[in-house]
Amino acid sequence: MTAAENVCYTLINVPMDSEPPSEISLKNDLEKGDVKLKTEALKKVIIMILNGEKLPGLLMTIIRFVLPLQDHTIKKLLLVFWEIVPKTTPDGRLLQEMILVCDAYRKDLQHPNEFIRGSTLRFLCKLKEAELLEPLMPAIRACLEHRHSYVRRNAVLAIYTIYRNFEHLIPDAPELIHDFLVNEKDASCKRNAFMMLIHADQDRALDYLSTCIDQVQTFGDILQLVIVELIYKVCHANPSERARFIRCIYNLLQSSSPAVKYEAAGTLVTLSSAPTAIKAAAQCYIDLIIKESDNNVKLIVLDRLIELKEHPSHERVLQDLVMDILRVLSTPDLEVRKKTLQLSLELVSSRNVEELVIVLKKEVIKTNNVTEHEDTDKYRQLLVRTLHSCSVRFPDMAANVIPVLMEFLSDNNEAAAADVLEFVREAIQRFDNLRPLIVEKMLEVFHAIKSVKIYRGALWILGEYCSTKEDIQSVMTEVRRSLGEIPIVESEIKKEAGELKPEEEVPVGPAQKLVTEMGTYATQSALSSSRPAKKEEDRPPLRGFLLDGDFFVAASLATTLTKIALRYVSLVQEKKKQNSFIAEAMLLMATILHLGKSSLPKKPITDDDVDRISLCLKVLSECSPLMNDIFNKECRQSLSHMLSAKLEEEKLSQKKESEKRNVTVQPDDPISFMQLTAKNEMSSKEDQFQLSLLAAMGNTQRKEAADPLASKLNKVTQLTGFSDPVYAEAYVHVNQYDIVLDVLVVNQTSDTLQNCTLELATLGDLKLVEKPSPLTLAPHDFANIKANVKVASTENGIIFGNIVYDVSGAASDRNCVVLSDIHIDIMDYIQPASCTDAEFRQMWAEFEWENKVTVNTNIIDLNEYLQHILKSTNMKCLTPEKALSGYCGFMAANLYARSIFGEDALANVSIEKPIHLGPEAPVTGHIRIRAKSQGMALSLGDKINLSQKKTSL
Repeated sequence: MTAAENVCYTLINVPMDSEPPSEISLKNDLEKGDVKLKTEALKKVIIMILNGEKLPGLLMTIIRFVLPLQDHTIKKLLLVFWEIVPKTTPDGRLLQEMILVCDAYRKDLQHPNEFIRGSTLRFLCKLKEAELLEPLMPAIRACLEHRHSYVRRNAVLAIYTIYRNFEHLIPDAPELIHDFLVNEKDASCKRNAFMMLIHADQDRALDYLSTCIDQVQTFGDILQLVIVELIYKVCHANPSERARFIRCIYNLLQSSSPAVKYEAAGTLVTLSSAPTAIKAAAQCYIDLIIKESDNNVKLIVLDRLIELKEHPSHERVLQDLVMDILRVLSTPDLEVRKKTLQLSLELVSSRNVEELVIVLKKEVIKTNNVTEHEDTDKYRQLLVRTLHSCSVRFPDMAANVIPVLMEFLSDNNEAAAADVLEFVREAIQRFDNLRPLIVEKMLEVFHAIKSVKIYRGALWILGEYCSTKEDIQSVMTEVRRSLGEIPIVESEIKKEAGELKPEEEVPVGPAQKLVTEMGTYATQSALSSSRPAKKEEDRPPLRGFLLDGDFFVAASLATTLTKIALRYVSLVQEKKKQNSFIAEAMLLMATILHLGKSSLPKKPITDDDVDRISLCLKVLSECSPLMNDIFNKECRQSLSHMLSAKLEEEKLSQKKESEKRNVTVQPDDPISFMQLTAKNEMSSKEDQFQLSLLAAMGNTQRKEAADPLASKLNKVTQLTGFSDPVYAEAYVHVNQYDIVLDVLVVNQTSDTLQNCTLELATLGDLKLVEKPSPLTLAPHDFANIKANVKVASTENGIIFGNIVYDVSGAASDRNCVVLSDIHIDIMDYIQPASCTDAEFRQMWAEFEWENKVTVNTNIIDLNEYLQHILKSTNMKCLTPEKALSGYCGFMAANLYARSIFGEDALANVSIEKPIHLGPEAPVTGHIRIRAKSQGMALSLGDKINLSQKKTSL
């Protein structure tokens, strides 16, 4: 049973397992039964007609025994019955029985109950027979003067549809509705009447609007929305009318309805590009974002603000509203905050950057005290990145930002601390004047750092940029403080041997005597801790990292100590001080090596870390100028090269974006006049114009711009064979979250096919919106059937089904033609995207679904294969081009994409060229895909498997 039939059964409460009754039993129930029995029988009749049954013998029975009843339930069912029942003979003439039905319509239009009148008027909107409507016109006109607004507004709709379909039945409808509108007080009735005048007689609608344009603010929101629509249409059709109605749009910006304000702001932007108009519209959008509680509404309006920014002249106006935009940060939703920060960062200029930094600093401080919200850490991370970008673009602000951000190096959220560390590293390299301040703040928070990763980064910065004797001594002091008592092994053994049992404590007086294992007495002040030994949490941070077995930080420490020791030697001339400092550094490295090879750490030291520390010991023992250059110059140059490459990449991406936004026209470019264009060129230009109108509907339309006809032909799927009685093919049109199937159905027989129905079903996260209506196909006739499918996620979806039909005059059962499956391509929903290396690693660790695809291709070049995969999957390569340049026989690259549903897809390409198999050997390796959902990982893997076997010619 189809979905539509399920709905019908539910609506009229017919049991699903009931057998279809015979026509005779239904006739008996309709003639002799009581009201309840007649109601049930009428429900069954409606269901049977919807299922394609022909019940001509029941029409007169219903007119005689059911139509005169006044029961409201029967009245409602009759409206459904008269809508679906055939009203004409096979030759197209109206049935004689419908004259009696027409008289019943007239009585219902004069019924004292307003609901019956209104329902009947709504039903008349669906009638397509002028012979039935003509006798009812006086009663329909009279309903315009009914006391109840429900009747009047439905009367307006009935008059509108009749005038649109059969103008000769009521030629004076515009004048009639205009007079009605002038005297009407109800908002819903005025809205319907005004809507009719807009579509039927726009001049009368403008005349009415001119008489009440100053009172527009007092109208209801439904009428205000229609007025906005009228002004939009009129001003676009006739630009000279803009000055007449622009004031009205300004007034509607102050409406109490959010929907009216939103539409008025959008209309104002399209009508005028004056700075005052743009500012008013933007201010209206900002107020909507702040006042509306629905996060979806906030995101939609934010997108409109972002669209405004894309225009160069509008961007300058929005720059003055940055502080107003930042008020949106009061919203707790992370996605709204993210878009707001991104928009503010793009609008910031030298005039308002100081105010922006002050607000962001307050937000950062606020997040330090608020931990109950689950997105607080992520929001703090966004704020840190925004302040980082502000400081890079406006170096004068860095001095104000650094002291606040440095406090977060000791934050429990490692991601936020890592962003701060990255910012500090870039700032200390670019801004020479800020190095003393950064080093000072780094030394202040160094002892409080809790994360070993942040600790390593802080060690590197201190070792690289401490250039004075005092700073170097401070670094050594902080290292010794963080390492604790040395030698570590001996002190830890003593500590374990000197642990006291709880019963040995003597808790008396301000001072107490403690008995040691040697039998001697020791005195401890009551002001000190009474714990016999320190817990693990009380250990100095670096000592704790080492005892936990993390000796990679020890290798970093050895490098830092070597750098500052070599620098100290060049700064201090006294040999004794030089030797003393180097000896202290070597002692720290040696005690760490001793600890690593002991049994105290949870994990032993690795060979790589031993080699690194040993190398540093050897360098300090020799102190050669060559090693000084390598440790104190080459490292900084490598960082400088990396930051320069990163800056160039950002400038290149900004340049590409600006080129997309700015359309450059050369002075000598010819001007194209459509009226003077040749016919063959005109058709192509019309196609291009149509494509430009559809460009906002997603990637599909933009891809089709190059060759629209070829692209459409590629999306035509043959559903049946050429020898089947019914031939069908479908054009699959993907538009964001919707799929429209335009199915061509051809009757290849010499018979008339009745109730020809396209029945579809879906597999995956696809949902059929509504069942296509049945058709009647004449011999060798054809028709187009459209079906809408909703898409919920990025998974491989399949649409399948069949075509069922009856042959006219045949007594056999229904015929069925099975259709081929339609596979939905997930590439229509995947778009290239960018993310930082830290975000990529974080998502790679979090995503639980992985799909490993083995490379199986005949492409012999590594770069060519990578480009082929990028083109086939719509993914973006995050690995810089410089890292992929050259040839070494193997390649590793990270890819990233994001679906329109917000799903992330990661991929790591690890491929090599087996040289021992010859120059013509194909690329080998594997591709690992990770996603949050299983369907995304599997679908992307299937796409790669299908595409990689094709050579890119």
